[in-house]
Amino acid sequence: MAMISLLEAFIASLFFLVFLCFFLHKKSHGGPILKSWPFLGMLPGMLVQLPRIFDWTVEVLEATNLTFSFKGPWFSGTDLLFTADPKNIHHIQSKNFGNYPKGPEFKKIFDVLGDGILAADLELWEDLRKSSHALFHHKDFEKLSVSSNTTKLKEALVPFLDNASEKNIIIDLQDVLQRFMIDTSSILITSYDPMSLSIEMPEVKFSEGAEPGEEAIFYRHFRPVIFWKLQNWIGVGLERKLKNAFFNFDQMSEKIVSSRREEIRRGKREASMDVLTYYMNVDTAKYKHLQPSNDKFIRDVVLSLLLAGRDTTSSALTWFFWLLSKHPQVMTKIRHEIKTKFDPTDLEKLVYLHAALNESMRLYPPIPFNHKSPSKSDVLPSGHKVEVDAKIVLSMYALGRMRSVWGEDASDFKPERWILDNGSLRHEPSYKFMAFSAGPRACVGKHLALLQMKMIAVEVIQNYDFKVVEGHKIEPVPSVILRMKHGLLVTVDKNI
Repeated sequence: MAMISLLEAFIASLFFLVFLCFFLHKKSHGGPILKSWPFLGMLPGMLVQLPRIFDWTVEVLEATNLTFSFKGPWFSGTDLLFTADPKNIHHIQSKNFGNYPKGPEFKKIFDVLGDGILAADLELWEDLRKSSHALFHHKDFEKLSVSSNTTKLKEALVPFLDNASEKNIIIDLQDVLQRFMIDTSSILITSYDPMSLSIEMPEVKFSEGAEPGEEAIFYRHFRPVIFWKLQNWIGVGLERKLKNAFFNFDQMSEKIVSSRREEIRRGKREASMDVLTYYMNVDTAKYKHLQPSNDKFIRDVVLSLLLAGRDTTSSALTWFFWLLSKHPQVMTKIRHEIKTKFDPTDLEKLVYLHAALNESMRLYPPIPFNHKSPSKSDVLPSGHKVEVDAKIVLSMYALGRMRSVWGEDASDFKPERWILDNGSLRHEPSYKFMAFSAGPRACVGKHLALLQMKMIAVEVIQNYDFKVVEGHKIEPVPSVILRMKHGLLVTVDKNI
């Protein structure tokens, strides 16, 4: 009992110190550079900034020559080095790639991903990347991607938007796009269609749990490991929602994997090109570190690709359509291009549409930051020394808004910056435009994601106009995925 009382007293004192410094910070310090307090470091100032963390990173990195050292409470293991310096990013992601694996800290924070491609390292990651690259570029898989998107557009998204237009219903476009993506991603990955997108808008347990779960993972970056692990163990707050979300996913995964193994045993799935069947039949002589007979491994592979497919593309499209609603002149130009150059078999001809998508992802990258740790101490091109297992946060959100990188008009939405004088698309190095990451870990599904976004954009832009509900607040939620905190509430008009 004495030990418990002592612990309670310590925690109460700690919270009092945090509150006191938090109060003093709000009263005395309004700039982006955080004051470092004894014992608590910069935590009190960070607590003030967390609700607007992405915009704060823009301000602090602009004020500190693109790299900023955050000092957490003593012995908490929460020191962070924020950077949006393209030279640092190129060094970490490409030039010295071997020294910057995901690392043990990433594995702790993103433990729910297991051995999926988003969290894997070394030989396992190499096998996952090579095998997924072979799959994503297989003509039958690409055909399945196009057909599933076409079917979902015609049978789900169009009827839903037509109904909203006819009945003058306010819809959450972010939710609609997430549902579209969970359906198409699930078909590609498991051949199972959950039919999340329909006029009835059924409950989607995994999706509803995944969003607070992703917020929990975000906050793990700023909390001492012992705190969030204790929360997870007890089952409170966002950590409880994280556990529940992935418990539901594991139950669903167990049923799908078991059913598919039985189908394969009976010889019914040998020719299928979905991800699940592909990895259950993967050549272990060619990919020695993959485990097709291990249900946990299959679960991890499916989860990583399902989250990547659902969350990143729906995020990109949500911000894209919102930006179009704010910039009608861009919408007009895209419509003109579609009318004069649209070829369903060659979406690459829509250069201005591609430029507008790139510009949207520059300002609102679906994954707003990346987490890296060196396996050996290193000195970054900016001159900052990083020790083994130091936590480095690459801020893609800030990178796209740095005036020193993109010019004085960096905060403006200008698709024209992506188009050369001859009318072709401008290429920017990936360490400057990181919407699809950079270096060897660049997104293997980039071409499929862009194809899907263009297919959706063409269908929607040709036929509908969205008007954001007056007074609706648009702001990003602190999360590992750049989502709108309050959704995107719009009315729909049919473009006749």
